[in-house]
Amino acid sequence: MNIRPAKKGDARAIAEIWNGIIADPFITFTTQEKTPLDIEKLIEKQIFLALFEGDVLQGFATFGPFRSGPGYRHTAEVTIHLAPDARGRGGGRALMQALLNKARKAGVHVLVAAVSGQNHAAVSFHHAMGFDIVAQMPEVGKKAGRWLDLVLLQKQLN
Repeated sequence: MNIRPAKKGDARAIAEIWNGIIADPFITFTTQEKTPLDIEKLIEKQIFLALFEGDVLQGFATFGPFRSGPGYRHTAEVTIHLAPDARGRGGGRALMQALLNKARKAGVHVLVAAVSGQNHAAVSFHHAMGFDIVAQMPEVGKKAGRWLDLVLLQKQLN
């Protein structure tokens, strides 16, 4: 597997993976699909890594602002997603480690992951990568007619 900065030409494949995640009612609270143009704009403005096996995009990771306001400038929120057939093969760990290194170099002090409480695999993954659960917010989201919990995890990078 190979990790490199995402390029605009990766946007369509990234959107396919992300939209597959959005379609799942319990992985993310988001319901609006991403377009390749949405992804291109993100690639232009924030660190965005792509995971490849051969020529096939298998996943991506990025981080962006946690909240608005200058007091939060050293805190970022991470997003990482893999194609279903890429899970459990070590690519996610490698991708997250590469993203952590980029975040440190960018001056990020804390990375936050906001994960659906029903997505036990994602909570476990982040915990295994050194993120600590700092909050569980019951029933703050609703998707597919069901109330969902939000688990907030964070990792200090220094």
